[in-house]
Amino acid sequence: MKREREQRPRRVTILGATGSIGRSTLAVIAEHPGRFEIEALTAHGKVGELARLARRHRARLAVIADPSRYGELREALAGSGIEAAAGEAALIAAAERPADWVMAAIVGAAGLAPTLAALRRGAIVALANKECLVSAGALFMAEVRRRGAVLLPVDSEHNAVFQALLGAELGDVEKIVLTASGGPFLGLSRRRMARVTPAEAVAHPNWRMGTKISVDSATMMNKGFEVIEAHHLFGLPETAIEVMVHPQSALHGLVLFRDGSMLAQLGPTDMRVPIASTLAWPERLSCSVERLDLLQLGRLEFLPPDPERFPALAIAREALIAGGAAPAVLNAANEVAVQAFLEKRIGFLDIAAIVADMLRTPLVAAPVGSLEEILAVDREARILTAERCAASNPSKVYGTRV
Repeated sequence: MKREREQRPRRVTILGATGSIGRSTLAVIAEHPGRFEIEALTAHGKVGELARLARRHRARLAVIADPSRYGELREALAGSGIEAAAGEAALIAAAERPADWVMAAIVGAAGLAPTLAALRRGAIVALANKECLVSAGALFMAEVRRRGAVLLPVDSEHNAVFQALLGAELGDVEKIVLTASGGPFLGLSRRRMARVTPAEAVAHPNWRMGTKISVDSATMMNKGFEVIEAHHLFGLPETAIEVMVHPQSALHGLVLFRDGSMLAQLGPTDMRVPIASTLAWPERLSCSVERLDLLQLGRLEFLPPDPERFPALAIAREALIAGGAAPAVLNAANEVAVQAFLEKRIGFLDIAAIVADMLRTPLVAAPVGSLEEILAVDREARILTAERCAASNPSKVYGTRV
C-alpha cells in the first residue's frame, strides 16, 4: 500500500557535515529542492567549508566542535542570518533541535553524546558513526526502545540487510551475511603485509573513504565492528552473523531465511545509495548515481575471510562475546593503533596485535552502564594503547631510526 508523502519539507540536521558522509548527504538533498530543510550543520574544525555549506543550504545553525574557532565561524557567517555556535555542548544542543531526521556522521567517540541526544528526543537517526554501537550498543538500543526513536543504518552492509529484512519476522531469519571487499591486501602474503605502508593501506580498490576507515578495511577490523553493530541493530547472536569476502563489492548484504530463501541487496559502490534510502524513509528517493551494470560486471565472487592474514575479525568477535567494556576497549585501542600506523610509529600487522593485547587488560571488566562510564573506559584505553604503541620499534618495519 502506498504511503502518503509528508506534506511539509523534512527538517534535517547533519552531525559531521564536512566529512564524506555529510557531503554526500547534502549532495542527495540538493537533488530534491523543496523536499528538505537544513536545521543544523556541524563540523570538527573546517570553518570555511562549514560556513560555505551552511550558506549554500540555508542552515539555521552551524556548529564548530573546536571552541577556539568560534570567532572565525561567526565572522564567516556574518550577514547570513545563520546562528553560529561552538564546543561540545553546542554539538549536543544541535542534536536536540527539532529536526525530523538526523545524520549521525561524527567520527569517533566525539559522536556518542550528540547521537544519543538525538535518539533521546525520539528523532529518526541515520547512523553512520560506528563507535555508537561498537562502544555503547546496549545503551543506545535501550534508548531507541525507551524513546520510540528510529535508528536507520547507513553503512552499506547494514543498510543492505535492513532493506532485505523489510516486512520479515526476526524469528524467520536463519542468518545474515555481511560482505567485505577484502581491501587492498586481499592477495598479499602475511610477510609482505608486515611491510605495507600507510599509502598502500588507504588505497582502497572499490570505495572512496576516509583515511581511518580505509585502514580498518585493509585490516578487516571494520568488518569486525560491523558484526558488533549488526548484533545490536538486528538483535541477532554473533553466531548468526557471517562475513564473506566479495571483491566486486556489488552485493552488500544478504539474509538467509529458515525456509531456505535468500534475499540480497546489490548496488554501486556509492554511499549516496544507502543515504538516499534513509533520507526519505519509509519512502524512496531518486538518486543520480551510476547504476550497477551486472552484464558489464560479468561475475560475482565470494570467498571466506582468511583468519591468519586478517586476525582483526576474530578479535572483534571475541570482544562481542566477552561483552561489557570489551567492545569499547576494542574500538578505542584500534583508533589509537591505526593513528600510530598512519604516523609510521608501528607496522601494519601491529595494529591487530596491539588491540588484542588491550583486550587482555583489566580494563575490560570496567563498568559501562552509562555514557560517562563508557567514555571513561574509552579514555583509559587510549592512554594504555598509546603507551603500548610507544614501546614498538618502527625501524623493524620502515627502516627508520628510533
